[in-house]
Amino acid sequence: MAESIRVNGEERPLQARVLADLVRQMGFDPDRPGLAAAVNGELIPRGRWSGQLLSPGDSVELVGATQGG
Repeated sequence: MAESIRVNGEERPLQARVLADLVRQMGFDPDRPGLAAAVNGELIPRGRWSGQLLSPGDSVELVGATQGG
């Protein structure tokens, strides 16, 4: 069975080993203002994204602020 993680509630194969790479794979610019990431319910500061290891079974939430009303 392939290793997997949950990203925004959806099961995905674990292809990225660090959070910054996952953010890029999901189509986001890691430097984009207003983007936040949490791993297993813990908010991860942007400065730690490139060192935040991902493991099988992790749950990742990526949230981006949008402008408008």
